[in-house]
Amino acid sequence: HPFSEDSIMTLAVTLAGCMTLLSALSLPAFAGDLVRIPNAPLAPALEAADLAGQRQALSQYRGSVVLVNFWASWCPPCLREMPSLERLAESLAGRPFKVLAVNVGETPRRAEEAMRRIGYRGTLLLDPDQEIFDAWGARVLPSSFLVGCDGRLQSQALGPLEWDAPRVLDAVESLVREGLADCKP
Repeated sequence: HPFSEDSIMTLAVTLAGCMTLLSALSLPAFAGDLVRIPNAPLAPALEAADLAGQRQALSQYRGSVVLVNFWASWCPPCLREMPSLERLAESLAGRPFKVLAVNVGETPRRAEEAMRRIGYRGTLLLDPDQEIFDAWGARVLPSSFLVGCDGRLQSQALGPLEWDAPRVLDAVESLVREGLADCKP
């Protein structure tokens, strides 16, 4: 018998602790799925510098649907989903839609190097002290939020998502169509 009773008990206690921690995080059952946010609360403020040092604010995109994506260069799932974010933005070009990729906890140089490595050309904002990440209640990387044209949180994805997959693209396009009808830019 390769395992002692003590080692089995230690494993059981460790697993129970992990299960408790996971349930305490209140993550959706399938991380990486796009989930509607009940009652569509107003999105938290978001103002950050881009790589050129220019301040950008979520409020300047009022009238457009905005996808806010929190990521880091050390997070392989974050980097894997970036090309699909860019394809999503390209498929909605000319419509009231914007992607804001917010780098969490890193230097501008590290964020820029990661984006250059994977060829991402979209808007990149910096959150070096994780203040925006925390204010948005994000707990995992990547975390993404769809903000309606009225500045209200509509959906979230905790974990990576293939943003140009048909069901996800349909959900985003639907939100953009609603915005065209409800929010005149």
